[in-house]
Amino acid sequence: MTIFEKNYSMKHMWDERYSQEEFAYGTAPNNFIKEQLSKLEPGKILFPAEGEGRNAVYAAGLGWDVFAFDISIEGMKKAEKLANSNNVKIEYFVNTDDNLPYTENQFDVIALSYAHFPANVKELMIGTILPYLKKGGYLIMEAFSKGHLAYNAKNPKVGGPKEEAMLYSKDEIINLCKDFELDYIEELEVNLNEGIYHIGTGLVLRAVLRK
Repeated sequence: MTIFEKNYSMKHMWDERYSQEEFAYGTAPNNFIKEQLSKLEPGKILFPAEGEGRNAVYAAGLGWDVFAFDISIEGMKKAEKLANSNNVKIEYFVNTDDNLPYTENQFDVIALSYAHFPANVKELMIGTILPYLKKGGYLIMEAFSKGHLAYNAKNPKVGGPKEEAMLYSKDEIINLCKDFELDYIEELEVNLNEGIYHIGTGLVLRAVLRK
């Protein structure tokens, strides 16, 4: 069984969510991704688990050469619609197996925005994508922390997985990227206002690591 077949159980849920007319997480980029990209010269960037394309389209508008993938074909449709409305181009791939169409050391940046995977997939997925980052390139990441479960219990509208194993800790991120230099990592409360599924105060981890 491939990595993506293990993750396939979530495909129906994402296709259903992304098939709605409204953008599930809005059309504006994640604030942390936006902030970090403002510090870098455009190059080649990869957005794994990119959903409806809000971050990819934003990066393309800055002049980045943008690649993205997800398990949801409905997510790809929405991303292409958003790219067309913003007059930019992104290369979006719907993955059904482990054969992603990228090469080692291809990207200057890999950006993970709320890329939460089932426990039996997470380590394999991260291990699969990290070789695509070139030496000196950056991994930029924002994700819900394991402590976010308490925030979700108080306000389900803030979103996020309800399984602790799908959430992240500082140590887990550092261990998953053990050969990388840690530039920044922080756990903090943020007030999310992203579409209809990230509304309210949540507990997130933000990290920047350099290969």
